[in-house]
Amino acid sequence: MKASDLGKVAVLMGGRSAERPVSLKSGKRVLAALKKKGVDAHAFDPKENGLDALIKGRFDRAFIALHGRYGEDGTIQGALELLGVPYTGSGVLASALAMDKWRAKLVWQAIGIPTPHCELLARESDFQAVATRLGLPLMVKPANEGSSIGMTKVKSAREFPEAYALAANYDRAVIAETFVDGVELTVAILGDAPLPAIKLETPREFYDYEAKYSARDTHYIIPCGLPPDAERIIQGEALRAFSTLDCSGWGRVDLMLDHSGKPYFLEVNTSPGMTDHSLVPMAARHAGLSFEDLCLRILESARLREQGGARVE
Repeated sequence: MKASDLGKVAVLMGGRSAERPVSLKSGKRVLAALKKKGVDAHAFDPKENGLDALIKGRFDRAFIALHGRYGEDGTIQGALELLGVPYTGSGVLASALAMDKWRAKLVWQAIGIPTPHCELLARESDFQAVATRLGLPLMVKPANEGSSIGMTKVKSAREFPEAYALAANYDRAVIAETFVDGVELTVAILGDAPLPAIKLETPREFYDYEAKYSARDTHYIIPCGLPPDAERIIQGEALRAFSTLDCSGWGRVDLMLDHSGKPYFLEVNTSPGMTDHSLVPMAARHAGLSFEDLCLRILESARLREQGGARVE
């Protein structure tokens, strides 16, 4: 597809979530890459501009580089469906479901995709009992945040109340999840195909916000070190976890391998980071795809997911 065939493109970035700074970095890189490929691309920040501005812009496509609430949770996807503007990534249902770690895990559990045991917490929860049932250490996290925001690794029951309070600052829904000690992997999905798996190593307690975006002691290992047959199995299971949530277009699946090599799927990111520390561009580059070509491939996949959407003029 020629760049001119893609029409006028809005690169949605920024937004109102706690991940706004990361989204701005992602969006600026995507915008520069698309312009370099000759695309008529324009920055659009939903926090600074309302839907009326999106309508007046008469955009033909939208590249969603938003992360977190209002950008990755089905909200902007629903608005674009109503406006009749094709967009990148997953549709309304898949975006909302993948963003909600609690409900995504319920779906995975229902069809036998392995995921760590977890419980939904409330302020009145018996944290000692939860720790006993799940075992220590465990992870406490907001159900609807990304980039490890609000997450804590709890190593003793006395740390539980503070960890809950931190997570509850970001979301009313908070989960506690069994900590899987082992190898952390991520598998990017592009179209219907998984990209090479990446192994993540950090000296920190877990792969937290700083490790993801600013630390220089995080190591990204690609090839991931698994035997080729084992990696193919993991890639296939990652694609199944992705598809089960009705995800499409592109995304990233995060998982842990325990010491026996069994995978435990953690979450799906339907609008992954595209910064200079981000994992999808890294996997694409290893597969022979430049950042500019990756952005173009994602943009070319933009479409409407619901039937009967009429463009708003």
